Amino acid sequence: MQKEYKSITSIAGPLVLIEGVEGIKYEELVEIQMPHESQPRMGKVLEASEGFALVQMFESPQGAVTHGAKARFLGETMKIGVSPDMLGRVFNGSGKPIDGRPEIIPEKRLDISGAAINPYSRDFPNDFIQTGISTIDCLNTLVRGQKLPIFSGAGLPHNRIAAQIARQAKVNDGSEFAVVFAAMGVTFEEAQFFQSEFEKTGAIEKAVLFINTADDPVVERIAIPRLALTTAEYLAYEKEMHVLVVLTDLTNYAEALREVSAARKEVPGRRGYPGYLYTDLATIYERAGRIKGKKGSVTQIPILTMPEDDITHPIPDLTGYITEGQIVMSRELHRKGIYPPADVLPSLSRLKDKGIGDGKTREDHAGVMNQLYASYARGKDVRELAIILGEAALDDVDRAYMKFANAFEDRYIRQDEHEDRDIIKSLSIGWELLKMLPQAELKRIKPEHIEKYMKADA
Repeated sequence: MQKEYKSITSIAGPLVLIEGVEGIKYEELVEIQMPHESQPRMGKVLEASEGFALVQMFESPQGAVTHGAKARFLGETMKIGVSPDMLGRVFNGSGKPIDGRPEIIPEKRLDISGAAINPYSRDFPNDFIQTGISTIDCLNTLVRGQKLPIFSGAGLPHNRIAAQIARQAKVNDGSEFAVVFAAMGVTFEEAQFFQSEFEKTGAIEKAVLFINTADDPVVERIAIPRLALTTAEYLAYEKEMHVLVVLTDLTNYAEALREVSAARKEVPGRRGYPGYLYTDLATIYERAGRIKGKKGSVTQIPILTMPEDDITHPIPDLTGYITEGQIVMSRELHRKGIYPPADVLPSLSRLKDKGIGDGKTREDHAGVMNQLYASYARGKDVRELAIILGEAALDDVDRAYMKFANAFEDRYIRQDEHEDRDIIKSLSIGWELLKMLPQAELKRIKPEHIEKYMKADA
């Protein structure tokens, strides 16, 4: 039986305090009926203690009053209706369709809170996911079941990169593949961009979109990654699909957490974020992975903008602890007009060795990757040296490395946003660039691979 209370004592922003309650559960849904409104407002329990409940409203608190208002606790948590028909559809932060088409008929309703995968049940991330972007596929390979964030900055083209990855991502073994894309706190223009990009390329047919704009309620921003992950888990573990979840922008999510924390008058942690930010982010990231005995997998690419490009800021800092690497965007490359401006040297995929090699990509992948990385690092050092000493002070080998570094940025990192390079094309471009160096410098590639592929590409 639903319990109704008239003891609403205070409303502070989106938070409503209700006293004299009993038997209330954390995250339970609540209907709040204002005396002058015909439709109730929805909310959820943020905190339940003996005798009172703190409720966060899903909608704007504008016009809310305590006198004459009633709260009804519904006895259930927030759920989303899931079905294979969700593919090709666009939803808001409450899980309702916003594409002008009818509501789906759910196969089942799932609690969005979910849980991290039990470590005992986890299967190790394995097998290659091709994004069509050379700096990811060849140098920082994405593996099924991995969580690989993109660290970007204000004004950098992370939205274009997110859309490109979502459009192009695929698995090469013929398995069923889907993308769940969640945008939180984006502008109306960005929301339109994402939707139109998916629709005009046809990528929406294998995708589910969740979009929350900056003027939507804060609580939806907190719910939307969980809606997306619940949908992904259903498609992966019940429909045996390999699902890539793209979450953008996690910084907006963390800001929403900070806003709610401040309204609750909690003691702030570093930079004003709540002390439980690490735990909260982990409840999102740790839902990626593979489960023993299940064919499907959930892979995550969270995208976050680093405030003031500060990689030690709490959001990228804590994300780096939980995830398996990072792709870092470079403002310097962006100023040079290079897209995508991926900074290869600080980027890392800790699980890349599990997704490369003979049978997955190609036998020479590891050697080419290591040689490109080492040669670019030395080329950048030589370039800085040339600024100080002048190019005349360099020997022939150093000049070759400097020429290589410039060509690497221009031909390997630079890639049109509609160019979908497969891994073989990425490796071939790598071999072409390595021909610029003396063969004696190629110490990280097996001689038989040099013999086979350098001659083959000649």
